[in-house]
Amino acid sequence: MEFDPKNLEQSAIYKLLTGAVIPRPIGWISSISEDGINNLAPFSFFNAIGDDPPHVMFSTVRGNNTNKDTLNNVLSTKQFVVNMVTEELVEQMNMTSQSIPANESEFELAGLTPITSVKVKPMRVKESPITFECELVHHYSLENHKFGGATMIVGKIIMMHIDESVLLDNYKINMNTYKPVARLAGSNYSKIGEIFSIKRG
Repeated sequence: MEFDPKNLEQSAIYKLLTGAVIPRPIGWISSISEDGINNLAPFSFFNAIGDDPPHVMFSTVRGNNTNKDTLNNVLSTKQFVVNMVTEELVEQMNMTSQSIPANESEFELAGLTPITSVKVKPMRVKESPITFECELVHHYSLENHKFGGATMIVGKIIMMHIDESVLLDNYKINMNTYKPVARLAGSNYSKIGEIFSIKRG
């Protein structure tokens, strides 16, 4: 079948897109408001986009033409932290996806430990084995949207924190101890399954 996005409801587009583009890594983004309120929210429109210098991106939807707290915080402070999600943290990550008043912190809601960063103001999730401190370098809002669109954030990684428990020799990450979780469609997530290797030609 063929689908023209112009002729589909937004919910149908979302289901097709998030069901087809899988698995997606989860960017658990911590930010801080100008009033000093810590915010933490997961985003599955997230990925690394380069290593020279290292950059990441995440995108936040704007339901009803309204910015999420994360977007407002990042645009005002120009900083954020990416906390990677593991099997042990998936329940707490899911708790932070719910909407709460802007003057409340998801860290407290999910029983997570905020710890200070080295180069940015937003807190890091102590329980996450891998965190990236980032500075905002670019943002772009989708045009010609029907329901509020989305805004993509590009950040430069200026400090990496890798717990020794997930680090191997020669800067490699140990998948057996890291145990990352990825986003699928709906309420589904995935763990690392069978791993196979193919040498580049």
